[in-house]
Parts: sequence; C-alpha cells; structure tokens
Amino acid sequence: MPTLRLALCQVNPSVGDLTGNAGLVRAWTRRAADSGAQLVLFPEMMLTGYPVEDLVFRSSFVAASRAALDRLAADLAADGLGELPVVVGYLDADGPSQLGADAQPGRGTRNAAALLHRGAVVATYFKHHLPNYGVFDEDRYFVPGDMLTVVRLGEVDVALTICEDLWQAGGPFAAARRAGVGLVVNINGSPYELNKDDVRLPVVRRRAAEAGATIAYVNMIGGQDELVFEGDSMIVAADGTVLARAPQFVNHLLVHDVDLPAADEASAEPGADDDQVTDGLRVVRRTVEQIPPSPTGPAAVGGLIEPVADEAEVWQALVLGLRDYVEKNRFPSVVLGLSGGIDSAVAAAIAVDAIGGDRVVGVSLPSQHSSEHSRTDAADLAKRTGLDYRVEPIQPMVDTFLANLSLSGVAVENLQARVRGVILMALSNQEGHLVLTTGNKSELAVGYSTLYGDSVGGFNPIKDVWKTLVWRLAKWRNAEAVRLGQTPPIPENSIGKPPSAELSPGQLDSDSLPDYDVLDPILIGYVDGDLGRDGLIASGHDPAVVDKVLRLVDTAEYKRRQSAPGTKISMKAFGRDRRLPITNRWREDG
Repeated sequence: MPTLRLALCQVNPSVGDLTGNAGLVRAWTRRAADSGAQLVLFPEMMLTGYPVEDLVFRSSFVAASRAALDRLAADLAADGLGELPVVVGYLDADGPSQLGADAQPGRGTRNAAALLHRGAVVATYFKHHLPNYGVFDEDRYFVPGDMLTVVRLGEVDVALTICEDLWQAGGPFAAARRAGVGLVVNINGSPYELNKDDVRLPVVRRRAAEAGATIAYVNMIGGQDELVFEGDSMIVAADGTVLARAPQFVNHLLVHDVDLPAADEASAEPGADDDQVTDGLRVVRRTVEQIPPSPTGPAAVGGLIEPVADEAEVWQALVLGLRDYVEKNRFPSVVLGLSGGIDSAVAAAIAVDAIGGDRVVGVSLPSQHSSEHSRTDAADLAKRTGLDYRVEPIQPMVDTFLANLSLSGVAVENLQARVRGVILMALSNQEGHLVLTTGNKSELAVGYSTLYGDSVGGFNPIKDVWKTLVWRLAKWRNAEAVRLGQTPPIPENSIGKPPSAELSPGQLDSDSLPDYDVLDPILIGYVDGDLGRDGLIASGHDPAVVDKVLRLVDTAEYKRRQSAPGTKISMKAFGRDRRLPITNRWREDG
C-alpha cells in the first residue's frame, strides 16, 4: 500500500492581498518541502482571501487572480519547489468573455482549486455545492462546477473538492467513490461558530465513509471583518479514524504520512475517463508523472489536538478576530471607554491579549452619577493589564449642553453617553486609534444602548456575546491567568457588581430589563433559534416577559443596522446572519 506524506498548511490569508498571499504559499511550501512532503494543501481561495464578496464582479480582480496563479506556479518552480505538487484555492472564470464590464451574478465566476506542478497549472476544480445560507451568498457570486477532478499522484488517485462539497451528501464525494480514489482533498474557508468543531468531525467522517476514502481537510485561520476562521484541519481515514488534527486559531503545518490504496491501473492513461459521468459529475483525470520520493526515516505523525473548553475557544476567536481587524486594516492602536463594568473590562482584556497593552488606550469618562467603585475598578483594570489609562470627566461638557438646551429624563441620560462618544471619537481623530464599542449581544438585541453614544465605534469585540457568556468569559480568563501564574486581568468587583449604565442616580440594568439569567434564554430562543411567541412560552417562559422582550427586540432593528461590526461566534450573529427589515409591522405578540 503506497504511503503519501501530506502537508496541510493552516494559514492566514488576507482578502485582496494577492502578492502577500502568494508569498505565504511560497514560504509554507518551503517548510512543507523541508518536512519531506509529497503533496501540499492550502485553504479555499488562498490567493484572493475569503470571502471576496462583490470583488468577484470586478473583471480586473478576477484577471489578477488568474495571473497570480500562473505567476505562483512559475515562482514555486524558480524556488526549486516545482516537483512538489501544491493545491491552492483561487478565483477563476469560465473564459475571457466572462471578464468583461457586463459581468453579472451567476455568469461565470468560479470558486476554484488548482494543482500546481513543474511551473504550471496541471489540474483545476470548480466548487460544486455553493452555500447560500447564514453568512454565505455563493449563489450570488459563483457558478457551480460540473466535474470531479481526479489527479494521479505517483501510485494514488486524489480527488479535489472545496468546502461546502463536504457538507452536502452526494455530489463530489459520491462521485469520488465511483471513481475509485484513495484520497479526497477538501480545501476550506469555514467560518468559526461555537462548537462547530464538534459538528465538523462527524460530517468529515460521513463523507469519508461515503467516498470510501481518506479525507484531508485543510481550513484557514484568521479574521475577516465579522468572520473568524479557526483552522481545525484534520486527516480522517475511510473508516472514520482521526489520523491527525491541528490546533485551532493558530498557523500550523500538519504533516502526516497516510497509507492509501494503490490506484486502479485501468484508469492510468491520461484522459481515459474524461467523458465519464458519475453521480451527475463529469470525471476528469489528470496525471502528475513525478512527485518527490517517499522520505526515509521515521514516519511523520501530525498528532491529535484535544478540544478545549467553550470559554477558551470563544476567547481565542474574539482575540484573533480583533487582532486581525486591527492589523489587516493597519490601525496602530485602539481606544475604548472604561466604565468599571464587566463589558468594558472584558473588551479591554481581549484587546490587550490581541495587540498588547501598549497599544490599548482605556479612558474613564466619569459623570456626576459615576460611583467611586466605577472609577477605582477602571483604574484597577488598567493596572492589571498595563494599558494606557486616562481620565476625562464629562460633567463640565454635559453642563455646557444643559445650559443651552432644555432637556430632562432619558434625553439627559443619552446626552451623557453621546458626550462620551464625542470624546472617544476625538481621541481617535487626534491620535489615530480605532474606537472599540463594548455593547454585548443582549444589549444589542433589546436596544439597550444610545445611538452615537455608547454604541459609537469602529469595531465591537463582544458584539456576538450574550451577557451571561460575558460573565463566564471573565471568570474563565481570570482562572486561566491564575493557572499560568499571571495576574488576573479583570477586577473581581467588575464581575460581581450589578450591571448599570450609571446615567441617573442609583440606576441598574434590572430597572429596565429582566435579569440577564431570565432575558438571555428568551433572546437565544428568539434570535438564534427563530422561536416565536408560542414556542417561547411553551418552553416555560413567562408570557408577559416574553411579550416585553419581543417588543424590545423588534423595535431595535434600526439601532442594530447602524452598529459596528464585531466578531461572529454564534450560529446567528446580528448583521451577516440575521437580516430583518427595519420597517416591519409583523409582531409576534400581535
């Protein structure tokens, strides 16, 4: 039985950076070659980054992707790596006629994979199953492929597939079984959701059984706007055995020797089955005559990474999502308001973990209603994390407004929040910081925020984090610091005290909202689970509370539409996942 040494390159491309992404391919291919690899795999749309969204409609971008692919093949050969087969994702189109200014959605652009060898593109594959749910709009952007590409590498037949092809039964994996392949390559840009790794492995196992072949699954890492990709690359045998699995949220080279069945010699002639149709797909066969010889010495073992706790997983996702938003958009630093409360404390700790305390500015913005512990807790956080701490009292500015405006009640509360927003944006303009806003998902759901006030900012690290999970994350992060012999970053007082906006005397969140232990389950059912009023009441929630919460959620859509982007960690994040009309008279409570 032949052995093939696979190298799965779990790396972090940037959308639009064709030169930089090609440089990553060259650098990691060198590392793979040094490890004795015989086949190197990179993620979905590696050359362009993913998702490229409406960049697919720019003919210049599609043409640049194709040119970059040819250039990369030549550069790999010039690097002395031409004998090593490399699979890389890129953006393609059917032909020159599809690259004109009149290019339309669904008119020829392709989510593609290419196998590079000896300075040339020797095989291509176009994604067959196009996801059109959640954050995906691939029916808008791409035409589905109608072929299964099978490449003879040495003594082994290898099929090429892309991401969603794995998540659907039938199609390429059923065709792979009929084509008799020993290995199915699946390159991915699969966004993170909490516990998605627990769902992914059973799916890979089902496809391995369907194909009757080993699957090499490689996924990218990194943040792209709201999305974050966690890696979790793996190799799974036909019987479902996990042979190797990479860690989450880090660049990683997974090198593993895989025993594979020898190819059927009857299909060895180039082009022998070009016209064969299997499970609705045309099978196209290509041959790579020469690959690097099997390495001598000990077998390469990729290792198995054990899953981590939910809180650790989410924290890593939030840190990576913020770090890449800052770095890829070239912000030198971030600034956020520090209230002494749990939300700003957790957001600040994420920022410090992401880019370092020397690049994080935390500003205390006390008013006459700010408690002494709010100020001391904010200062304590700054001391624990090493961020740049400043105090900017807002009361003189608020008083100036009130001397010229006749305001009362909620208008005065909102004025304080908006003065804080003005100060943070002024610091951003003056010093170049990215402003972080710190509202959690529970607050965004019910509209418990002030437009152009506490909602002001360019990015929200905890936008997709329910309030009850914010507390869990804080406790986990402190416990992790203790485990590592470090100073816990979040003051215990910030975790333990009742949440309050402190915009009026003695104000608490519970004055306006149900306790978060009551509120969050209702919100999770309504927002994430699409349960209606009847379903929520049947789940045991109080009808009066349900009616109040649903009214708050439905009437706050206009605020959410204006909210800053933030890292997606749930199955249904506000923005890309959940898209409801602002003008909408449908109400669950009648």
